[in-house]
Amino acid sequence: MNKDLLIIFVRNPELGKVKTRLAKTVGNEVALAIYYQLLYHTRKVTQDLQIDKVVYYNDSIESSDLWDRTQFDKALQHGENLGEKMKNAFKKAFEKGYERVAIIGSDCMDLTSSIVEEAFTSLKSKNAVVGAAEDGGYYLLGMSQYSPQLFENKAWSTDEVFISTLEDFARLNLTYHELPVLKDIDTEKDLGSWAKTFNTDYLAN
Repeated sequence: MNKDLLIIFVRNPELGKVKTRLAKTVGNEVALAIYYQLLYHTRKVTQDLQIDKVVYYNDSIESSDLWDRTQFDKALQHGENLGEKMKNAFKKAFEKGYERVAIIGSDCMDLTSSIVEEAFTSLKSKNAVVGAAEDGGYYLLGMSQYSPQLFENKAWSTDEVFISTLEDFARLNLTYHELPVLKDIDTEKDLGSWAKTFNTDYLAN
């Protein structure tokens, strides 16, 4: 059994239900098209990694979509809020016997395979690993021991999450590694030049 597991949290790509902050300025169709591209980028970055991978859907498990079952296991997020959902996913992973577990979302166009590999390499000698997002959250969190406290008492979707997590590391005496700071895609100002190629025709593909 592989001892490394990457958890990938995604939202089911439905019109009007993804990238809602972005949609306020670019419209629901373009926001959905951009989210599809973020999903494809996340798949590209992770599909060839020599670790186990599981995609956690927010609403329902898609049996036939871009996440090939030969490369990705599939599961459903469970919990009242983001913290509970992540905590439950990590708990299940460690109960299955994984020794190093990390989680990412599907909002980071700057994420690379080498960064994910760096995260798992660091977990061989550290208790935790974290990658800060420019907005004050994080795009990756990993641990080599189950620490549910990292998901408690957090103001999710605010600029306090990363700093609060570092404070948890100190309070729990956890050794950790910091990954490069990257940008999450939440609003129109976060879009790079790559987004100029997008239009709603992408939805037909």
